[in-house]
Amino acid sequence: MAESAVPSDPETGLGSTASGGTTADDLAAPSAPATPQGDAPTIDTPVTTKDEAQAASEATPKRARPPRPHRGEEVELRVDSLAHGGNGVSRTDGGWVVFVRGGIPGDRVRASITKRKKDYGEAVIVELLEPSPERIPAVADHPGAPWQVLPYERQLEIKAEQVEDAMRRIGGHKETVIEPIIPSESQWRYRNKLEYSFGTEPDADGNSRLVCGFHAAGSWQKIEHIEDCLLASELGNQARNVVYRWCLEEGLEPYDRKYQQGFLRNLVIREGTRTGDLQVRIVTSPGEFDVMGLGQRLDEELGEGTLTGLLWTQIQTVGETTYGGDTELVGGDAYIHEEICGLRLRISPEGFFQTNTVMAERLYELAAEYADLQGWERLFDLYCGSGSLGLTMASRAGELIGVEIVEESVADAATNALNNDIRSARFLASDARTGLPDAIEEVGRPDVLIVDPPRAGLGPRVCRRIIEAAPKRVVYVSCNPTTLAPDAARLVEAGYTLRKVRPVDLFPQTPHVECVAVLDRNPDAPTPEKGPLAKAAK
Repeated sequence: MAESAVPSDPETGLGSTASGGTTADDLAAPSAPATPQGDAPTIDTPVTTKDEAQAASEATPKRARPPRPHRGEEVELRVDSLAHGGNGVSRTDGGWVVFVRGGIPGDRVRASITKRKKDYGEAVIVELLEPSPERIPAVADHPGAPWQVLPYERQLEIKAEQVEDAMRRIGGHKETVIEPIIPSESQWRYRNKLEYSFGTEPDADGNSRLVCGFHAAGSWQKIEHIEDCLLASELGNQARNVVYRWCLEEGLEPYDRKYQQGFLRNLVIREGTRTGDLQVRIVTSPGEFDVMGLGQRLDEELGEGTLTGLLWTQIQTVGETTYGGDTELVGGDAYIHEEICGLRLRISPEGFFQTNTVMAERLYELAAEYADLQGWERLFDLYCGSGSLGLTMASRAGELIGVEIVEESVADAATNALNNDIRSARFLASDARTGLPDAIEEVGRPDVLIVDPPRAGLGPRVCRRIIEAAPKRVVYVSCNPTTLAPDAARLVEAGYTLRKVRPVDLFPQTPHVECVAVLDRNPDAPTPEKGPLAKAAK
């Protein structure tokens, strides 16, 4: 998945605002399948997204619609399934759909309604009345690992089922081959990047104390402190604790998200899994503090030379984000480096790179297998980020053209091509919709096009540009099967065949999953210069 402007980690939600969990809004597919007339869903229709809950409600006569509990009311529910995005799906006795945060199939719970919509509700568990037979004890008190209560084999089964459900039911791809999911090599301590948030919580005496951790599930204000993040490496976790203890000793105040005042905002820890690089970036409101003292403490406790770079970002925005602002290099290198598929890559502080290095390599190998390059093709890479995906295929293509909207990442991509002696690559700083026609005008149409968009997917406009470009093959790397499915349907309608899809698990203990899909252009597909596609692509 490529970089987006969302101020949180796009793959897992372990960022400054979305780290706590998934809401029903996160589950919505941008283009839910239309329901044929005469086959309107009832309140018993299977539901896996908010759109489907809405469709089921709208197709039910108003007088037959189920009663809705009020916000704050407690109800007993049986969780039947898991929605795309990870929340449990249940229904009240009257049939009203409720997404239960933290529920898994088979749980019987008493839950409090936190959101009350016409078509669905959201709830949090107050009491686990009867645990699911599949539920296992949690390994860590961690809001960013909601699926740790499921055995890993079951996590894989559910992710594979949800990918197939999205492709078959949301996208209508009935005949497409869905290949077996590729499991992660590590189930814990696999992330090379984590964004922590500062906040406060009452201590034993009722006074506020500084905490550093993740947003509580469903909360934009409450921060849950964490001592040992089992998704981080031991070194990364040690660095986090050094910074936290130093800030505590200095008496630094956290940013208050409600009153929009305070100093400490976020802490970003990045590592090169295979290079040993370690970068610490502290994010604050404008102000002053002894940042050199922080660097000295890190060197003392981690060991001289362990820290690759220390950066300080000052942000004035009201909303919580680690992107933008003014970043100062306090000491060391402003970049970290990582090795993947035989390449050594430079990554900027705000640049995108897959957060599970080992499985990112497996993901890229699968994408290259699907691309099946023969050495002569013109390869386009949309949403190319720092160029990692396209550059790993460059030696098998005639030339590589990357398009990326973040200029800092484009600079990284160009540097990575130069440092790896890849002379056949060039990169354009542009959004995908306008950059693709510009690239075609400059070098000609692509033979193969790879895309790695954010969770929102390509959408109709970028799909139209791809149709206009008419590549013979499209390799789609997706972090959200509910947007991959309708995007692929748009391409199929324009003359492509979706040949196969394969899920890859980069994010154990979470509901998130990556997929790689390959679409081939049919020989009899209308060309974009002729027929209705030319008009649609404008």
